[in-house]
Amino acid sequence: MSETRTGAQIMCEALIREGVEVMFGIPGGAIMPFYYAMWEYRDKLRHVLCRHEQGAGHAAEGYARATGRIGVCIGTSGPGVTNLVTPIADAMMDSTPLLAICGQVGSHVLGKDAFQETDITGITMPITKHNYLVKDVNDLAYVFKEAIHIATTGRPGPVLIDITKDAMQKSTVPNWDQKLNLPGYKPTYVPNRKQVREAVKLLLSAQKPLIIAGNGVIMSGAVEELRQFAETLRIPVITTLHGIGSFPESHPLSLGMPGMHGWVHCNRAIQECDVLFNIGGRFDDRVTGKASTFAPNAKVIHVDIDPSEIGKNVKVTVPIVGDARLTLQALLEELPEREALAELHAHASDWLEHIRDLQEKHQGKQQYVNRANTAQWALPPHDVYEKLNRTLAARGNYRVVTDVGQHQMWAAQLIDWNAGPRTHITSGGAGTMGFAVPASLGVAIAHPNDTIWVIVGDGGFQMTNQEMATIVQEKIKNIKIAVINNGYLGMVRQWQELFENKRYSGTPLSGPDFAKLAEAYGWKGLTVEHSDQVQAAIDEAHATDGPVLIDFRVEREVNVFPMVPQNKSIAEMIITEADA
Repeated sequence: MSETRTGAQIMCEALIREGVEVMFGIPGGAIMPFYYAMWEYRDKLRHVLCRHEQGAGHAAEGYARATGRIGVCIGTSGPGVTNLVTPIADAMMDSTPLLAICGQVGSHVLGKDAFQETDITGITMPITKHNYLVKDVNDLAYVFKEAIHIATTGRPGPVLIDITKDAMQKSTVPNWDQKLNLPGYKPTYVPNRKQVREAVKLLLSAQKPLIIAGNGVIMSGAVEELRQFAETLRIPVITTLHGIGSFPESHPLSLGMPGMHGWVHCNRAIQECDVLFNIGGRFDDRVTGKASTFAPNAKVIHVDIDPSEIGKNVKVTVPIVGDARLTLQALLEELPEREALAELHAHASDWLEHIRDLQEKHQGKQQYVNRANTAQWALPPHDVYEKLNRTLAARGNYRVVTDVGQHQMWAAQLIDWNAGPRTHITSGGAGTMGFAVPASLGVAIAHPNDTIWVIVGDGGFQMTNQEMATIVQEKIKNIKIAVINNGYLGMVRQWQELFENKRYSGTPLSGPDFAKLAEAYGWKGLTVEHSDQVQAAIDEAHATDGPVLIDFRVEREVNVFPMVPQNKSIAEMIITEADA
């Protein structure tokens, strides 16, 4: 324990001490001492050589999102670390615990425009929870301990450590016993009991209560507490895009997703409710629409571990700062006995019946319900989701990673999300095209016994598909990619059609033969052009002992509905093509 170690060895041992097992990265000049030291620890630290640092960052995100543990990515100085900026920003927006380890030029040439010198701490200051520039080997043991603590506690997020090459090369006797000293960083986990009682009082007086469950429920492990709380009070539950998996959609109280591409009945319920209980969501603009018109009749209870989110977008009646799981436990403790809830339950039945009537009225108008409207299409995209959904439910043991665009919204809408938390993984706040393929790498490593389905558009797929080579090199066999290929940047094209007089400027998209590209990477590649081929292709993908890509060449100009136009209230939805 008192032996001399190089800075690079200390970095490896610090990661092992914090329980890190997998890292994703690419070596280069300034980070080479770290890679030299890694060789000694290769039985404890698995390094995955990605093909681009952006891919490494997204893979680390996928690992973190699938496990709840920290994801680690590595880049060298200059272009290596600037390629990590996009996944770092993505992790910041989606509250993903991420550690970015960066090599930096020697401390003696800092600030002199040395080869591949870049001020990455300055660049990433707005998109990290915290970052460090380490120039002294004696600081490394403590900095790694502190960085991982910050990244994984409170509201999780990315932390970056930039280390000069000489700090990695020099030697010292590390002090592993330094206690954390963060006087300005004390996340609140336990909620204020007075506020909890105010929330209970408000919910018990409600005639039309509603729960919105966000990513915080999943991150805190509060799925069971949420179910118990909703059932006790019989309150309907809406799940945000990142809240998918926090409440099973087969549950009688489950309503689905709200917001820009949410269900009409969910948005109508928000606009009519008298008490809105948001647990672990941040009232993103894609949920609220025009914020000043959001939930106009509701008194709002907002639970969030990050106090800066409360009241930021929506006026709050009862603010509660705390961990979602601990807050739900406190709320359950304050509830009266079930016998005293009989009158509340009577109101709840009427309220839920009203919402279901709205659902029956509006959901039946969708294209994928009215098959007569799509009979002329060789392959409606909704047919892909219908067959995939049926297969997932029958087989189980799956996780779905989606990219960003129309295919992402169809997946959220059309797959029955009943497999539990951390089975739906997507890029939300940043909306990063190119997220899905590399993120699936991290998910697959985290859960080797699950089938990882990647749903990606032809646009996002062409941004990061080089990581298919990484997947082969790592001998990963449990990834299946479904490319929803419509020959457009589909969501942008939809906006151009609806709001810009069909000026398809910069959105028609060409591409290679994706099946042949997959085969060039060593994958099995399949092409599907008709609805009657979909199920056979999905079955073949599952039967194949190895990665598979299916190129679903769907109808080109199909839109995602419902839809809330930008800067409009969620009450002003475009429900079908006829409303556009």
